[in-house]
Amino acid sequence: MTNLTLKPYITEEQLQAKVKELGAALSKKFKGEKIVAVCVLKGSFMFYSDLIRNIENDVTCEFFGVSSYHGGTTSSGEVKVTLDLASPVENCHVVLVEDIVDTGLTMNYLKNSILSRKPKSLTTVALLEKPEALKVKCELDYVGFKIKNEFVVGYGLDYQGYYRNLKYIAQVQNFQ
Repeated sequence: MTNLTLKPYITEEQLQAKVKELGAALSKKFKGEKIVAVCVLKGSFMFYSDLIRNIENDVTCEFFGVSSYHGGTTSSGEVKVTLDLASPVENCHVVLVEDIVDTGLTMNYLKNSILSRKPKSLTTVALLEKPEALKVKCELDYVGFKIKNEFVVGYGLDYQGYYRNLKYIAQVQNFQ
């Protein structure tokens, strides 16, 4: 495993409070409606699992695997699909759950892909957004935290496959 120098950035308590808040907002928005929650793999899996447990609606789960970092610390700008949805989402309320939006390229790609499948509605939820890093306009419905353009790990976010298991989000101070 790599030995990064990490500085706590968002605590476990802050994360869980925000997840509850987002879950309540989605429950209210879709009151009485069934939703399809789409997890963007791999980084969103922790946020996604906590979020759907805080949604009071009937929820079915889908997974969309994409990669744009390819092992580095910045987005390559190229979105590679590693896993497509297993079920159709036509005429469904879709909630797209992403860990982090930095350039906006991946989220826009995912939004366009899902919209082409004719859902009843599409709602986007991102745990983190880096407004300073946006390369394209990218509108999000719900954002947990807006952060500076810094590399972070933990709570599903990784560096070369490691650090996903942290219960909090840490800022990488330096790479060794």
